[in-house]
Amino acid sequence: MLALEGIKVLDLSRLAPGPYCTMILADLGSDVLKIEPPEAGVPFFAPAVEEHKWYAYNAHDRNKRSIVLNLRTEEGRQIFCKLAKTADVVVEGFRPGAVKRLGVDYDSLKGQNPRIIYCSISGYGQDGPYRNLSGHDPNYIAISGALSLIGPQGKAPSLPPGLLADFAGGGLQATVAILTALIARERTGVGQYLDVAMLDGVVSLLASEMSQYFVSGQVPMRGETWNTGATPWGNIYETKDGGYITVAAGEPHFWQRLCQALGCDDLIPDQHAKGDKRIEIFRRLKEAFLLKTKEEWFKILTNVDVPVAPVYNLEEAVGNPQIVHRGMVVEVRHRKFGAVRQVGIIPHLSETPGQVRHLGVKPGEHTVEVLASLGYSKDDIGRLQEKGVIS
Repeated sequence: MLALEGIKVLDLSRLAPGPYCTMILADLGSDVLKIEPPEAGVPFFAPAVEEHKWYAYNAHDRNKRSIVLNLRTEEGRQIFCKLAKTADVVVEGFRPGAVKRLGVDYDSLKGQNPRIIYCSISGYGQDGPYRNLSGHDPNYIAISGALSLIGPQGKAPSLPPGLLADFAGGGLQATVAILTALIARERTGVGQYLDVAMLDGVVSLLASEMSQYFVSGQVPMRGETWNTGATPWGNIYETKDGGYITVAAGEPHFWQRLCQALGCDDLIPDQHAKGDKRIEIFRRLKEAFLLKTKEEWFKILTNVDVPVAPVYNLEEAVGNPQIVHRGMVVEVRHRKFGAVRQVGIIPHLSETPGQVRHLGVKPGEHTVEVLASLGYSKDDIGRLQEKGVIS
């Protein structure tokens, strides 16, 4: 048995946060049905590969079914409403007001299905002065204050991959909200509307930095805080092979072991030194780390229990024994492409673990099957195809 078996999800979302959210729900057993537009295809950011290969390798589409439905038509909306009558969850990621104009918003659905849980994921939320602004991950992390803390001191901020707003601030927060609403529904018997804003999510991720600012009144600046590279004991150092290793030896006992392993015992009393002494410590540590490769230092320092880790690219990461052992890279057979690798499943549940039951499918692969389950005849389906309602 899977944890979310029996939970029906209608997925109207397109890019990043919504598909990531519904991937997690599908991995844990939900029946996720993607409602795709007639123009559905490979997204703009996909690599230049065969279209069907992209669908097979795209982890966000796994364990889901797909129907192509034109919601701009009255019959398309009617089909969606029929699906919503027995659905548990709807996920959408349009700009505020778009689903209302289409007639598939929460208020339009809850009358026929009071148990429906409707999750809207947007950049700035459903209300407020920025609600109608367009945006992507860099914009949300910029306004939140997070981007100001990323990158080297004295230089321009550095853009991270789309992990903060799209996935952590959006997709994961939406997943938490949906699971919370499902639990609440067991107690109340009714569903609810979930307003998930990626900007809100990133601000929440800054709880530690915000707390420091509120209590001290001092604005944390890039490269000037302990977790943005201001200290020798928490930093990134280049190694002999041109690689890099991360050090996080904040506790005194870790700092002591680090200094001893580097042959810098005299620096042990100066962990929190400032000014010229801190500059000297940085110089000494940089020189020491250049004497061995990142893997040599990783072995030496972990053997004396210092918190360190080499900086890996994705090729190195997927072969890492810990990542492999934890099943965070899975291999699934595809009838055309053979062994397909994807990221693994989170979280790890002891009694009802998630599964990759099948890989991604092309848009509309289940349209006929889904309509037949709603009672549409072959003639009905043919007529809808001719009218451009489905494909």
